[in-house]
Amino acid sequence: MLNLFHKEKAVAGPVDYIIAGLGNPGSKYGGTRHNAGFMALDYIAEKAGVEIDRLKFKGLCATAAIGGKKVLLLKPCTYMNLSGQSVTEAMHFYKLPPEHTIIIYDDISFPPGKLRIRMKGSDGGQNGMKNIIYLAGKDTFPRIRLGTGDRPDRRIDLADWVLSRFSEGDRKLFYEAAGHAYSAVELMVQGKAAEAMNRFN
Repeated sequence: MLNLFHKEKAVAGPVDYIIAGLGNPGSKYGGTRHNAGFMALDYIAEKAGVEIDRLKFKGLCATAAIGGKKVLLLKPCTYMNLSGQSVTEAMHFYKLPPEHTIIIYDDISFPPGKLRIRMKGSDGGQNGMKNIIYLAGKDTFPRIRLGTGDRPDRRIDLADWVLSRFSEGDRKLFYEAAGHAYSAVELMVQGKAAEAMNRFN
């Protein structure tokens, strides 16, 4: 059931920001570490009182009011390594620059419960981000990286690890970070990225 308590009043006019959460479509990948972007975006949508269920831009999307701005919540359905096809199509449609396109995705460098906000930079080896930067021709995308934790044993295959599911404890920590991501997005769309980084990094 949607939590409508936090729903903001609808904002008229064009979309101001795109908030894209990265992952892989299909039940096979649901709840896996590599789908942290999808999971966080679903959480953000619930807080905003909307459902991400409209098929457009090679993905599923919804418009919402967050931080007094009209935003497009976007889950690319192209598979992770082609995420840029969906993101850049939405950017071109709304005529938005990378600076108004916030990308949320997984990062094994941080433990569950932690996140890192950056305003630009390299893809850091994340294939979805790599494709977005390649197709856009710029790396000035604000991004929120959500910690998913690294392998407990380096002999575990990395691909197997990122496609594994969170333990119950790690899932709880992850959703605490997703709550911080929602608050960070509220600040970032209001031009308060520095405050978001000071509070949550």
